[in-house]
Amino acid sequence: MLAPRSLRKAAVPPSLLSDPSPGSLQPTRLAVHVNAAGSSCSAYLASGCRVYKIEIAMEVEMLSKGKESLLIPINAEVISSSVVDRCPHRSEIQSVVLAEGEGDGCLILGTVDSYGHLIVSRLDTVADDIDRASYSVPPRDCGVGEGSWAGLCFSPMHQSTVAVARELCKCIDIYDQDIHVRSLRTLWYPSSFSFAQCMPQVNESGSMLAIAEGSQLSIWDLRTSNNGGCVHRISGPIGGIIYSVCSSPSGPIAVGGTDRTVTIYDPRRWSALSRWVGCSKYEITGLSFSSVDESFIYVQGVDYEITCGLWKGNERAFSFRGDSNWLGFSKCANTDVVAGWCESGSVFVADVRQDCLSVIG
Repeated sequence: MLAPRSLRKAAVPPSLLSDPSPGSLQPTRLAVHVNAAGSSCSAYLASGCRVYKIEIAMEVEMLSKGKESLLIPINAEVISSSVVDRCPHRSEIQSVVLAEGEGDGCLILGTVDSYGHLIVSRLDTVADDIDRASYSVPPRDCGVGEGSWAGLCFSPMHQSTVAVARELCKCIDIYDQDIHVRSLRTLWYPSSFSFAQCMPQVNESGSMLAIAEGSQLSIWDLRTSNNGGCVHRISGPIGGIIYSVCSSPSGPIAVGGTDRTVTIYDPRRWSALSRWVGCSKYEITGLSFSSVDESFIYVQGVDYEITCGLWKGNERAFSFRGDSNWLGFSKCANTDVVAGWCESGSVFVADVRQDCLSVIG
């Protein structure tokens, strides 16, 4: 059983960022990382053409709850704030992603703007000079046309493999560092995608990509060219849109969207394992499986709320709310530190751990 340890609220300094850009519906402009000691959390925020970094103190543990297990935040101290100089985009950044690099204290920061321009930087979290190296990949069409939402994700097995999605172009580009490998052409506008971390059909993970396009969930194999690489399609809500998709290290894939339902699919038979109906009051635009207990999932809705619940039993564990529309939603890669960034400039950070009493019981 999961139990929240603390919920903090930190304000982005107005001198650093006073008026964030609106962005798209998908809250993909936030990435968080907790240092090895767990004393602070680094939040990377994208607004306009720049990426900003704030460091939030996490040493004090205090938790208070309201009605219906709603967490009440406490004010947190912003230790430092700065601008990340290695992201020279010319248009609005749409997505920010952090991945664990090789070696201690190394992070990989990926950003993509509304025209598909990709920039990947290696950050040193230990030394004062955080910038190690970076590379830039321009879009295949040189940025011609109308800008739209764009996303990116790193392969869990091969960190040099990066996938970049562009909504209006209906295209997913696969890169090996700065080398273009192939392009996947979707039938509908892609709104979210994720590398499948564990697929029983293949011996090697990292070659399968799950894409939410319109009301369908499509599965793509990067090793095949038949049917453009698409190996399976699952129809979702009729007339609805899937806004978020995420995969679990053990295999299940979760989707959510306008139907306000989280559906968990079994990749062995592509049948629904569970449906958590009405887990959000409004559209679901963000999902993430728990790293501590994969039977729990975090659900981010348009109504300022983030909910954690047991997807197998359709049971809510706890939730917390922001004070305005979400601009970013993120969870740390290997720990349950969940963060949300609001357009008011507030960053909410929840630290969730395994409930020791339930384990002993």
